[in-house]
Formats: sequence, structure tokens, C-alpha cells
Amino acid sequence: MSNFETQARAVLSACETHGIMLATAESCTGGMIAAALTDIAGSSSVVDRGFVTYSNEAKMEMLGVSSETLATHGAVSQETALEMAAGALTRSRAGVAVAVTGIAGPDGGSAEKPVGLVWFGLALKGRAPLAQSHIFADHDRAGVRAATVEAALDMVLAALKDG
Repeated sequence: MSNFETQARAVLSACETHGIMLATAESCTGGMIAAALTDIAGSSSVVDRGFVTYSNEAKMEMLGVSSETLATHGAVSQETALEMAAGALTRSRAGVAVAVTGIAGPDGGSAEKPVGLVWFGLALKGRAPLAQSHIFADHDRAGVRAATVEAALDMVLAALKDG
């Protein structure tokens, strides 16, 4: 059983209850959220697709993130996370989309954007997208990525409980 199986099962169940499909838009996790969900047999009834958009070009081409957003705010920002989530929702059959973009390390951080900073975006049909950030400063690269998957699944669950 994977570390995320219980959470992933809960997300799949919540999506089934709401009658919606889910899409992911992942940068720093490189598809780990989609993998956690699709590790579970029968997930194809809920998981529509996953976008792995590691480069800025992929974010623009696959999700419609604007070059202006990336130039002004950077790939790891609230604005980019919101555009990633909204883009995944509009470019899929999903009713909910979760997006992550961050600095997993060990390099790439700065004073303004330290290693471990991850921005999360969530888009749910009929609602304005929302974003939140976490700093997983006490983790190595694998730990940042794993904590990001856990937080993303929690974010989806919280949104579906509220809706």
C-alpha cells in the first residue's frame, strides 16, 4: 500500500459522489499526484488526465499559462498555480483540477522563494479558482515532493467537502 493510498481513495470516492472527473497539472511533482490516484484499480472512472508541465513552455502550451504571468511572477507563484488549475479544468473533461508548482530543491531557491516553497491551485467548475502555498523547509527533494502530493490530495478533499 502506497503512502497516499488512503487519501487517494478518499479523493476518488469524493469525485464519484459528486459525479465529476479530476485532472492534475503538475510541475515539481512530475506526475506523482496522478500516479497516486491511478495506482488504484478503477480510478479511470474518475481520473480524466494529468498534465506534467515541468517547463514554462509546457505550462504555456498545455495549460494556457500566460507568458506575462511567468515573466512577471515566475513559475512558482500564486498566479501561475491559479492559471495552471484553470487551464487543466478547461482543457479536460474534469469538474475539478489541482495544480502544483514549486521548488523541490536542493537548488533553485532564493530569499523570496526558498527551497520547499510550493504553490497549489484548485479549480472547481462553477467556482473561482483558489490558491494556497506551503513551505516544506524541513524536507529533502523527495520529502518536498511527497509532502506536496499529500497536501494536494488534502486540498481536493477539502474543496469537495465544501461543495
